Amino acid sequence: MIVKLAETNIKTKFGEFKETLFYNGQKESHALVMGNIEGEEDVLCRVHSSCIFAHHFNSIECDCREQMEISQQIIQKAGKGIVIWLEQEGKGNGHFALIKSIEHKKKGVPQAEAYEKVGFKKDARDFSVAAEILQALKVKSVKMLTNNPNKVSTLTDFGIVVSGIKKTEL
Repeated sequence: MIVKLAETNIKTKFGEFKETLFYNGQKESHALVMGNIEGEEDVLCRVHSSCIFAHHFNSIECDCREQMEISQQIIQKAGKGIVIWLEQEGKGNGHFALIKSIEHKKKGVPQAEAYEKVGFKKDARDFSVAAEILQALKVKSVKMLTNNPNKVSTLTDFGIVVSGIKKTEL
């Protein structure tokens, strides 16, 4: 169960968003909301996991930062939407797993398989918190900004109506 901790407005290069900070007893999660989404249908929604390499160190070895920027641009153009930021570094395995997997990735092994090669899950992320956040924000349905079918199926499994998918291709 999540608890809303705080809210504030934040100005970004993609316009002004309202940040709502949630806590589930273990981790904080953030909802960046543009416009009025309460009770709305087909709300653009990006569920995004943290990536220290891309977001903090500006790494060019993954597309996490670009995916976030594309999503914010799409939301800005529409005038409303939500980005849910989850603390799930390294596909939920943590930053240590990411660092350990790099030697395999450099050999051409896909990231998920590289995690397995060093003893972690291909993808240990849990998107159920995103469903709880959408329920707390009283969104009727979402149009997902994603390339990941697991995000869609998890939200659907938790009762969120996913009315469409818009891939965030680079």
